[in-house]
Amino acid sequence: MTDKRESAAIDLAGVVEVPPASETRHPDVRQPPERPLRLLVLLGLMAALGPASMDLYLPALPTIADELGVSVSVTQLTIGSFLVGLGVGQLVAGPMSDVLGRRRPLLVSILVYVFATALCAAAPGIEVLVVSRLLQGVSAAAGVVIARAVVRDFYSGAEAARYLSRLILIFGLAPVLAPSLGAAMLTVTSWRGLFGLLGVAALALLAAVAAWLPETLPRGQRRPGGVRATAGSLRALIADRSFVAYASALGLATAAIVGYIAGAPFLLQEVHGVSPGVYGALFGVNAVAMIVAAQVNAQIVERVGTGRMLAIGVVLLVASGALLTVVEVAGLGLVPTALAYLLTMTAWGLIPPNAIALGMAAHPEIAGAASAMLGVFQYGLGGLAAPLAGLGGATSGLASGLLILVCGLLAAVAFAAGQRWEASRRVVAG
Repeated sequence: MTDKRESAAIDLAGVVEVPPASETRHPDVRQPPERPLRLLVLLGLMAALGPASMDLYLPALPTIADELGVSVSVTQLTIGSFLVGLGVGQLVAGPMSDVLGRRRPLLVSILVYVFATALCAAAPGIEVLVVSRLLQGVSAAAGVVIARAVVRDFYSGAEAARYLSRLILIFGLAPVLAPSLGAAMLTVTSWRGLFGLLGVAALALLAAVAAWLPETLPRGQRRPGGVRATAGSLRALIADRSFVAYASALGLATAAIVGYIAGAPFLLQEVHGVSPGVYGALFGVNAVAMIVAAQVNAQIVERVGTGRMLAIGVVLLVASGALLTVVEVAGLGLVPTALAYLLTMTAWGLIPPNAIALGMAAHPEIAGAASAMLGVFQYGLGGLAAPLAGLGGATSGLASGLLILVCGLLAAVAFAAGQRWEASRRVVAG
């Protein structure tokens, strides 16, 4: 019997697929919301606050470096500090939402975000900007982590992956529109004005959340409060080897994407000579590729399986890093570089929804904490990778290509380990 189950768990390509038990709705998952479309849009806007905060000012990075008198790598610390803040903030907001419900932590965090964004706009030097971006990331984290927790309140397994892919259709507009909007605004205002726009958008989101977001975690299903209870939830997650493996795969893939985000503005604008407007257009095309990949995932994930879809995304990520490295070593020019980045973002459309769904599937009772821990891995590793993309300076994209390649390979190792540990656990449980 055991041999039969093991053979059923491993496909011909060697990818271990999570059995159907994790692809169906858990008994504790409630029925879908009464107004699913409005909730989808609102969750998408909540999750979009993070990428919009990161992408809107990307065309201004060279200008910020010149105005504040710092190097390329130091300027990229504003990306890294924001991503580290996203990771740390989720570790706070996620468990807190398991205790207090989803609404209250989110409303408070948006208010803090408005304050942090005002500090970014008024920053007199790079030190203040880096610290302000850290606080901005901490406060933006609640939108990301609570959106995932709300999804897990209603869905699990392939259903969750499908819903998360639909969310990308909403918050994926941020990387499509933000760089182009940022480049356009730079013609009429400074980079400080970009942060002003983010503050206004956050105030509008605050009003929408207050008016329309329902409480999806009833009082009877909330976790006990206190540091001990929170620590217990986090220990349970860390003890789950498959969860740690999926979280690591997500974090390493995020680090690879940071290699693109941090390296592309300098490589495309200063090496290949494209204007901020053209750069924004290229960034938008790549974001569209990400959205299309996510929607393809939404259509076929229940039939193909979350494990196989995640495997495809990881393979594409490795291929994109290898292509970019070869292009930069051989000096093949702008078009192959743009194609490599396009492949990178296509892979990114497949990785997060499936990795998150696999990681959270076994932990419905601590969805907020699970979402937070995924965020710690995702944005913590991403933040640490940001300065590495600038080690070669603005004259070469080799560091960016190698970062994508190495992180993609490590993500593949973590994914394979998670799949095999998951299959082994279910065989033993059977």
